[in-house]
Amino acid sequence: MAPAAVGAASGERGLKSLVWQKLKLSVFDDCRKEEEWKIIILDDFTTKLLSSCGKMTDLLAEGITAVENVYKNREPVPHMKAIYFITPTKKSIDGLINDFVSKSSSKYKAAYVYFTDFCPDSLFNKMKSSCSRAIRRCKEINVSFFPYESQVFTLDVPDAFFCCYSPTVEKANGKDAIMEAMAEQIVTLCATLEENPGVRYKSKPLDNASKLAELVENKLENYYKIDEKSQIKGKTHSQLLIIDRGFDPVSTVLHELTFQAMAYDLLPIENDTYKYKTDGSSGKEREAILEEEDELWVKIRHKHIADVLEEIPKLLKEVSSKRKATEGKLSLSNLAQLVKKMPHFRKQITKQVVHLNIAEACMSKFKSSIEKLCKTEQDLALGTDAEGQKVKDSMRVLLPVLLNKNHDSYDKIRAILLYIFSTNGTTQENLDKLIQNVQIESDSDMIKNWKYLGVPVVVSSASQQRRQSRKDRSSEETFQLSRWTPVIKDVMEDAIENKLDSKEWPYCSQCPATWNGSGAVSARQKSKTSYLDDRKSGSKLIVFVIGGITYSEMRSAYEVSQAYKSCEVIIGSTHILTPRRLLDDVKMLNKPKDTVCIKEEEKL
Repeated sequence: MAPAAVGAASGERGLKSLVWQKLKLSVFDDCRKEEEWKIIILDDFTTKLLSSCGKMTDLLAEGITAVENVYKNREPVPHMKAIYFITPTKKSIDGLINDFVSKSSSKYKAAYVYFTDFCPDSLFNKMKSSCSRAIRRCKEINVSFFPYESQVFTLDVPDAFFCCYSPTVEKANGKDAIMEAMAEQIVTLCATLEENPGVRYKSKPLDNASKLAELVENKLENYYKIDEKSQIKGKTHSQLLIIDRGFDPVSTVLHELTFQAMAYDLLPIENDTYKYKTDGSSGKEREAILEEEDELWVKIRHKHIADVLEEIPKLLKEVSSKRKATEGKLSLSNLAQLVKKMPHFRKQITKQVVHLNIAEACMSKFKSSIEKLCKTEQDLALGTDAEGQKVKDSMRVLLPVLLNKNHDSYDKIRAILLYIFSTNGTTQENLDKLIQNVQIESDSDMIKNWKYLGVPVVVSSASQQRRQSRKDRSSEETFQLSRWTPVIKDVMEDAIENKLDSKEWPYCSQCPATWNGSGAVSARQKSKTSYLDDRKSGSKLIVFVIGGITYSEMRSAYEVSQAYKSCEVIIGSTHILTPRRLLDDVKMLNKPKDTVCIKEEEKL
């Protein structure tokens, strides 16, 4: 029984559903026996992976009676068989071996071992010599990424940002190790999607993308060579674009006013969990998880905050009109009463209350200080004001923000960065003045360290470049404070329309002859009926950003998929960014880091 974790809008083929189906087929169905219950043993990585796509009820349906951690001491259950779903690391394999030290002290009747990806020979041989008698199955299932949303994945390696961009890591081989690990994880994504895409990369400003693209291409070739079950031998009609984070610095620091991006930027949402009170400050604290099982969240997460504030009260009034349970103004305390009076609508109303609470909390921050910031940020980012007039003096636009005491240092730093990005760098003298006047000396590396991402920060006045040309979107309807479009959206559209410059976006491999994401393939290559059939199976554009993606970039994948029915866009990264977290990470780039958590470090 697959979980309903994907939500109505994402369809049956969302990443979460796809990963669950693969785990069900490769693990649970593989060792199933009627009326036989088993225990499943996980490590930290697989615990997170399994919980990203399934729930305890799904495990129960698969005959799993208990979930245990391989690292922890556990009570023996010698009459039961155990499934070990673990990463092929020294720590996890040692945990498995310790459970079967001798026949008399074995914790379980037998072990069914499933690794997330390739197990090195040294670790495999160690396991074989220690406890082969207990192992009934041992397989590599090739899923070592996390489905975050129906069209979004992460590798969950936030330290990759430091490893790939810090000047202090180059000497320590840390970068090579993390690149290898990321390439293997990306290949497991392609394998799960049953794709062998043409791999392309953005050639500038740094060489991380080209290095990772080469690794992925080589590992894809090897994977499909040795995977006997796969029908895929050549390239499929899909593309994988690999990009360095510095390709669009603007989208990482701009204040976004679409619901999901705004909430994660302005509110203390941790691990997708929002804490709130329904009856004012004296009320009981509640928690809500923002996930795709919540159909209302899926429906409104990419909408502008103004539309959300209009939509939720309408939905609430529909519910309350079924019984005239509330009088007068629709407030959160009235809604709490409504829940008590109408228990059969509790779940529906609770979701709406949560999102109204989030929207009102966002608007409270917006009205107090963000509104004025947004106008400045949009003008700096686009180089034009809301009327389309060119901004002649960016410093004049910036100064009111820096002089406003209501803005904290993070907001001022974000505005300074947008000023620097808009002019493709500034002079050392100008930068020093800005840092001193705003009194952000201790945080100045949040600005200076962008140079390690290949973004111009300090330049001589003569070498200032022109801003990059962008797609004309003046005919699109937008709110005045939300005129900026992430650069990645231009890239996605150009890739689907086959308009990416091959010098700027080289292929690692030969371009598949039939790739044309728009479906405008020549009659010789395909008949119309076969093209429509192919669309059902889905040509895909996979975009991977080294060093984090923003919520606005995630939104772009859904918008482009919606606009171009011929191609599904899947976006992923090492991790997901919020502006504040990114600035903290940028600040650390020039600091020595003694230990960096690398997923592959234990594969000895």
